[in-house]
Amino acid sequence: MRSIWKGSIGFGLVSIPVKLYSAVQTSSLDFDMLDGRDHARIRYQRVNEHTHKEVPYDKIVKGYKLNDDYVIVEDQDFEDAAPEKSKVIEIENFVNITEVNPMFYETSYYTEPDTKNNKAYALLLKALQQSKKAGLARFVLRSTESLCIVHPVKNVLVVTRIRFGQQIRDTDELNIADDVTVSKKELDVGLALIDQYASKFDVSKFKDEYNDELLKIIKAKSKGKRATVKKLKPHKATSDDLYDQLMSSLKARKGA
Repeated sequence: MRSIWKGSIGFGLVSIPVKLYSAVQTSSLDFDMLDGRDHARIRYQRVNEHTHKEVPYDKIVKGYKLNDDYVIVEDQDFEDAAPEKSKVIEIENFVNITEVNPMFYETSYYTEPDTKNNKAYALLLKALQQSKKAGLARFVLRSTESLCIVHPVKNVLVVTRIRFGQQIRDTDELNIADDVTVSKKELDVGLALIDQYASKFDVSKFKDEYNDELLKIIKAKSKGKRATVKKLKPHKATSDDLYDQLMSSLKARKGA
């Protein structure tokens, strides 16, 4: 893994120099765009809209359009906008991690202390583990201010970026009735069905099966064959009545 950010985690007067590493990786297949006529790869170029010539990467700058003209923004300008946030993940509060709505989660990064036996790193890790709290902080990553939580995973402090409140759309525009009546017996069976399916969260039981099946099809096609495709078996409801459907589901689960 290569570090993508170097700075420090700060809480109170304690500063912990760390590096960030991406904690996630893609599992999707990598496809190239091809010309359907001769299967030549499609190349994307950065072209000057006036000269129609390709622009070298080192000549590309960032600009913000203001009053029909562009103001060039340099790396130093991004750092000057919030110098204290560019190199520090400053914990502002400690919160219960269970109170963070999953809708806010974005992506996670592992942190690594600058020295293996960093006492302040170990202290924050153990304190968060025992208190069952997470640090709420802000920092700048790739020229963008991010809200994040600092939380323990095994023996590592993890920084998980979360969305700001204004990034979550309101539900007012959704056409959802709030006066639908659900009978007690329907609710009781629904709760029983949930209990039947309840289990301890274990993500290792779930694999990206779609990409595995797609790769089988690709390999078969490379040999001029057609892979065996799984037939869908639609579940037909025996009744239009919600209670009957719930009861049938409960019985089917018991017999599984």
